[in-house]
Amino acid sequence: MNSFDESVDFLVVGSGGGSMCAALVLRDVGKSVAILEKAPVVGGTTARSGGAMWIPNNRLMKLAGIEDSTEKAVTYLDNLNGDNPEYPAANSARRLKYISEAPRMIDFITAQGVKLARTDFWPDYYDTLPGGSRGSRSVFSEIFDLNELGPWANKIGFGFIPQPVNLCDFLPIPYALKQKIGTRLTIMLGAMNLGEMMKLPHFKRSWAGFSMMLRVGCKWLYGKLTGKRYVAAGVGLQGQMLKACLAANVDIRVNCAVDELIEEGGKVVGVVTNKDGKPWRIKANLGVLINAGGFAHNQAMRDKYIPGSQAAWSSAVATDTGEMLQTMMDMGAAVGHMQERVGNQTSPMPGFDQMPIKPAMQAVTAKPHCILVDQTGVRYQAEGGSYSAYCKGMLARNSEAPSLPSWAIFDQRLLDKYMFGGCMPGQAVHKVEGWKAAGYMKQANSIEALAQQIEMDPAVLKATVERFNGFVARGVDEDFHRGESYYDTWLGDPYKDGNPSLGDIAQEPFYAAPVLPGDMGTYGGVITDTHARVLREDGTVMEGLYATGVSTAGVMGPAYPGGGSSVGPSFTFGYIAARHAVGLE
Repeated sequence: MNSFDESVDFLVVGSGGGSMCAALVLRDVGKSVAILEKAPVVGGTTARSGGAMWIPNNRLMKLAGIEDSTEKAVTYLDNLNGDNPEYPAANSARRLKYISEAPRMIDFITAQGVKLARTDFWPDYYDTLPGGSRGSRSVFSEIFDLNELGPWANKIGFGFIPQPVNLCDFLPIPYALKQKIGTRLTIMLGAMNLGEMMKLPHFKRSWAGFSMMLRVGCKWLYGKLTGKRYVAAGVGLQGQMLKACLAANVDIRVNCAVDELIEEGGKVVGVVTNKDGKPWRIKANLGVLINAGGFAHNQAMRDKYIPGSQAAWSSAVATDTGEMLQTMMDMGAAVGHMQERVGNQTSPMPGFDQMPIKPAMQAVTAKPHCILVDQTGVRYQAEGGSYSAYCKGMLARNSEAPSLPSWAIFDQRLLDKYMFGGCMPGQAVHKVEGWKAAGYMKQANSIEALAQQIEMDPAVLKATVERFNGFVARGVDEDFHRGESYYDTWLGDPYKDGNPSLGDIAQEPFYAAPVLPGDMGTYGGVITDTHARVLREDGTVMEGLYATGVSTAGVMGPAYPGGGSSVGPSFTFGYIAARHAVGLE
């Protein structure tokens, strides 16, 4: 028998998406729970992400009058992935469990005071499939004031916002003047929720976009005058969850790595951590939940399971190194889907190595006047669509032709009309010279000259561009069907006539920028059942051990159905695990 230094009802390892949700369930029924986080801050990669959750048939859809149902969502996922023996955790029973319980999970955290929103501007990624929805199934956090966390305000992980926006970008004044006074007229995107951020690129294109920016500006000014620290997206979601956990007296411990899982009689009964430099054994009366991330920053595991990918391209937290996953594997846990990632195509701009959140390129290459080519100058996939499918396609192409990096090829109109490199529409043109000097961006007055700069056959790249321009003239991408889904419309330019995703590449100068298949984290791990219990390789349950998040093989399988298809399951299966542990499942 093991001797223990302390005992709690339930232990949670890691503080990402589903951890705090599980803790709130335990506290709601009066059970003690401790969250053990090895980093000095809480939130995990969820705090770095957009913080969206893909939740079919959710309460916010109903309030907006958007028709959805369990049956419709099941039809969608069945058509998207089906039951594939290569993806054992994405079976019909787990999909149904997720779709049924996710709306209840949302109701639960809303009752704990978490404020959520949705936008009508975020369709499913495969909305043309039966059961797909053009009305957003994704929900996300309203803006949150970090000051509400008191002394914990600086103990939550950094998100991809706040980001400064120069209010002078709205004014028709010379760029030099904007730069001169811009530091005094800067708002932070923390004053925007995720839905508002998505509409940001179009603020100059419609009165609705302009009025939205005025509202955001007023929120920012109010916050500035009252000393608020607004955040949104993933850090806003995790900030709200942390506030609820603190109010519920959840025991949260940072700098508390778990070194070992303790088994007695084939059942996981606790963990070994460290206290004052010595091993500290904690008993878990009802179970242990692992939500400790994947292996995004473990290059050896990447080389084994996702060859060709690089940890340096990932936006996952630096502590996402796979130790708990390896521990469970050593104990006999079955694993699956290890080749999958939550893709995030990115571009290695100056300072890339020091950027914790890598610059995203999906909204660039999906815009009119841009294509993606491999290093031979050939276009090989649609430039829009699911970011996970996009990055998977890049790795697959690299086995046929050099594609890492691939190159975004575009003309002057892309920089004039759309966001690029974190710059507001029309502002990136002022950074081109610096980017060229750093060797990042290439520029030329002809496609052939551009090809020479990126060491391609000029005739091949010219033929690729001319073929694409022909598709644009006919309004149909005959090679890859770009622009035929509502999601492509959303990624493209909804204010453009004709196909919103297509625009010819014909106005000099022409540009090239490298694109890499980055990610927000890995998407494979231990296989769990419908109660989130970890399974052994023979299919039996590892009693006392639960898992959720990207420590597990994802319920969505090989295809990512919509915005928040990793965070949503993390929360939901954390909710399910906790309910099962206390006998509510």
